[in-house]
Amino acid sequence: MNFNRRNFLTFLGVSLGGTLLGSTGKKDWMLFSDEAIAGTSPNYASKTIEGLSFKPVKLPIPLTTERMTSQQEKLAYSSYEVKDDLILPEGYTYDVIGAWGDRLGNSRFGYNNDYLSYVETSPNEGFLTINFEYISGKTWMQTYPIVIGKSLPFEEVKAVAAKSQGKINAFALSNNNPLKAKIREISAEGLIDQGIGVMSLRHNPDGSWERTFSSSDRRITGISGLKDGNYLKTTGPAVAIFTKTNKEGYEDGLGDKIIGTFQNCAGGTTPWGTVLSAEENFQDQVPETVMADGSSLDPSQKPFIINDKEVDGRANVFGLAGNKYGWMVEVDPTNPNDYGTKHTWLGRFRHEAFGLKVIAGKQLAVYSGCDRRGGHLYKFVSTQEVSNPQSKDNSRLFEDGMLYGAKFNPDGTGRWIALNPNTPVDPVLPSQVVGKEDVGMVPLPNPDRSAGSIVQITSDAEVIEYKKQFPTLGDLYKGDRTEQQGAILIDAHFAANAAGITCTARPEDTVVAPDGNLYITFTSGYPGSDGGPDKSIFKGPNGESPYEFGWIVSLREDNEEPAAMTFRWNILALGGEPCEGGFGFCNPDNLAIDSNDNIWLLTDISTSKNNKEITSRTENGKSVSQTQISGIFGNNSAWVIPTSGANAGTAYPFAIGPMETEMTGPCFSSDRKTLFLSIQHPGEKNGMREDMAMEMRKFDMRTTTNKEFMQERQVPLGSNWPNKQVNQPPRPAVVAIRRTDSRIITA
Repeated sequence: MNFNRRNFLTFLGVSLGGTLLGSTGKKDWMLFSDEAIAGTSPNYASKTIEGLSFKPVKLPIPLTTERMTSQQEKLAYSSYEVKDDLILPEGYTYDVIGAWGDRLGNSRFGYNNDYLSYVETSPNEGFLTINFEYISGKTWMQTYPIVIGKSLPFEEVKAVAAKSQGKINAFALSNNNPLKAKIREISAEGLIDQGIGVMSLRHNPDGSWERTFSSSDRRITGISGLKDGNYLKTTGPAVAIFTKTNKEGYEDGLGDKIIGTFQNCAGGTTPWGTVLSAEENFQDQVPETVMADGSSLDPSQKPFIINDKEVDGRANVFGLAGNKYGWMVEVDPTNPNDYGTKHTWLGRFRHEAFGLKVIAGKQLAVYSGCDRRGGHLYKFVSTQEVSNPQSKDNSRLFEDGMLYGAKFNPDGTGRWIALNPNTPVDPVLPSQVVGKEDVGMVPLPNPDRSAGSIVQITSDAEVIEYKKQFPTLGDLYKGDRTEQQGAILIDAHFAANAAGITCTARPEDTVVAPDGNLYITFTSGYPGSDGGPDKSIFKGPNGESPYEFGWIVSLREDNEEPAAMTFRWNILALGGEPCEGGFGFCNPDNLAIDSNDNIWLLTDISTSKNNKEITSRTENGKSVSQTQISGIFGNNSAWVIPTSGANAGTAYPFAIGPMETEMTGPCFSSDRKTLFLSIQHPGEKNGMREDMAMEMRKFDMRTTTNKEFMQERQVPLGSNWPNKQVNQPPRPAVVAIRRTDSRIITA
């Protein structure tokens, strides 16, 4: 048993023998059958494990759960073939229920589907709400004419943009300029492929799903409201900024109305049946930083960008105001007239997921992370209390409360710091965070408040002077108290840095378990252009920092109170190779908890690292970085971690994604017989796979006992999923996974 599993068991209250302390009466899990450790054939990896409802799939790396000797691992893993398909355990299958370009409402199924929420409205019928996060520029341009059936002027606009480093301030072009019209056409199509979709479904007796094409089916796109009047609504203090006159920055003339939603990544579902959608990397389309009064920078600060790999800055040509994106959007899938409400009390940052704590008689708590290097963990607490958790009246609770950021202490304690005008300025120190070339960096609101935006601080001495200049957050932001509060929420990430809230390691998912415990995935501990994580908190199994492979962290509020201002936290599991104390996964992202309290985990290894060859782990006599060896983990994968019985705290691989994809949005049907998954960006790096092309690559591998061996791996180049036929375009899609025997997924 490695340290990680021991940590997990201690937290869960499980004895080393595998019995849950204070047992709930559930069937205990058996550890390993004799069959699982018998034989020497290279094909016996991932044999059936008693107590699991599935036989784990075989990954490219050896796992301790297979109970092999080093020699057996070398034999079994000396070669490996990567498949361009969704690989599931024996006895499981999947159906594609929607793919990019399919009709959806009065528009189409968007690109790079992410978070999924199934809300049942009657037995075997309901609505699947789908986030559409972003477009993968290269592959989207390559396959758009094939899938959508029309052409766009990509090459013409690229040729013009190439003269100015791929950038064009289309907003400044005259309306009768033909170039502006072409950019507008491309940008509109890209924004249509982002946002939110609502799809009605029926579950058939044979286990399959079919669309029912309800009148409530609809798309909420990146340009909803631009022509159709279906603007998004807003609540909370930022409304005072949207509607104020004499803004210091850009004025879009729309008041509190908002055109569209985009970069919709993860989300959450309320007990009363509404869906929360997270606007994440909005900075790809609009300016992120703002003026001191919370107003937007001019659209010229995020020009239209087009080259062979990307098509971004698509809001530029429409003059969209940057401060209106980066919010939580609430949608009622059953209301065909609901095009979303942005609740600004939850803050504007690169939102990832919403974990809700909803208890009758208590204040509502909503947890969300900012997915960036150096991003923060946040909690919104409502002013009023929950009455009936199933009542749709609870949506009003999002309209008044307070946003807090988490301050983690190395001893496993922590506290919540309010983001309001009275909060003292006590910035995160650059020396506290992991930095490039050992130089930490913290971005703070620009001390020249008339200029707005931010500055990057790299010395602790600069922070000391900063604190002297600005005693409280209210001194950083302009206006009356309501306007200051609105500006702080609009500038939440940089205000949080100024308040001293802990910089973390890309918090990607926040899930509240039935027992009230919050699980958080932190995907990667390496620094980047945005900053880095706190080096005293985010460490590897041997205390190393930076640590690339990620963490699962638990957080429990003191006294189990949603509105508690203090908490305790614990690292439950580490990503990484088993030989180094990791669980075998890399870069944990989405989480789900099934009805048996098993934790389901999906990984988020960046496309550029999927199956990237590594022939040696040393270079010029030094070990290469962890990011350079991430290719050993292969395609992204899905895992199950039992939380009770003898297998508690052990991770088992359940699925492997197609080529150059990320699996996202795990969601179970109410009868527990279906697992919905999003498969996004197939072929993101190499595009459409041509003539079943593939190549052999070599990998410097390690056994679970740290013995070196070389693996030859056959890797497809690009993707043809989900069609899987020669020279067919890859299409992001949503699948329904089920057992062929029609039993419960995790029975």
